[in-house]
Amino acid sequence: MAYIDGYVIPVLKSNRAAYLEAAQTAAPIFKEHGALKVVETWGDDVPRGKETDFYMAVKCAEDETMVFSWIIWPDKAARDAGMAKAMADPRMQPGASPMPFDGKRMIFGGFEVLMEA
Repeated sequence: MAYIDGYVIPVLKSNRAAYLEAAQTAAPIFKEHGALKVVETWGDDVPRGKETDFYMAVKCAEDETMVFSWIIWPDKAARDAGMAKAMADPRMQPGASPMPFDGKRMIFGGFEVLMEA
């Protein structure tokens, strides 16, 4: 069954175009190394919570929104191998394509698919 890498990233609203450009550069690299699909979404209708929410999770400032994205891999073994290759790819190295966000506030993780409908 598929394996998913998920991300929530705070991005300055004014950096939308720069973020999209960076994502369009990175997505083919992940796919070259085995990803089936890369999805990037821009926060549009994200409610604020009382106890927790996406904003609090990444310490999102008023001039930021969050990106919710995921990469679909065939399975965990393909993800482990593909992610290692993608991170070693020269096109993904710092300076090759600057990140238009604060990576220290990004939250991410790998997820087993429990169910698909």
